Amino acid sequence: MSRIAKYPVELPKGVEITLSQEQIVVKGPLGSLTQALDGNVVVKQEDGNLSFAAADESRHANAMSGTLRALVANMVTGVSKGFERKLTLIGVGFRAQAQADAVKLQLGFSHDIVHPLPAGIKAETPTPTEIVLKGADKQVLGQTAAKIRAYRKPEPYKGKGVRYADEYVAIKETKKK
Repeated sequence: MSRIAKYPVELPKGVEITLSQEQIVVKGPLGSLTQALDGNVVVKQEDGNLSFAAADESRHANAMSGTLRALVANMVTGVSKGFERKLTLIGVGFRAQAQADAVKLQLGFSHDIVHPLPAGIKAETPTPTEIVLKGADKQVLGQTAAKIRAYRKPEPYKGKGVRYADEYVAIKETKKK
């Protein structure tokens, strides 16, 4: 059995789970998320906990039980507390501005970049060089942050670009004559 799937997922107050044959729906104060179920995993709800087990002894069922447990744990955390990802813009003239459902970026190109935000993701710009993305779905939040970072990845000589707030960029030494 998967080591991760051995631990049950605790359901905090205000979070409701709906189990069906095809999917699991998690509802909470910050929204509702849905995950498709795999037939190789048995999910049981008992006294405020969700437990996951492999349906048979196959390697695939074992792997999917741990994967599904991790996905559902992230869903429960997302609808109860939420997730956030911080990005930092480093470079002269690099700025960001949060709009209603998009982020306007000035990254040294001849034009501004307007990146639309998916449903459920909100952006804030506390300063012109910081972007804070918030949302309940960890996968969509991470993908949105990665797409914004991909417009101008940090380069290794001066470190200019869009980087995660906790990211370390190793600066290379320039060529000597």
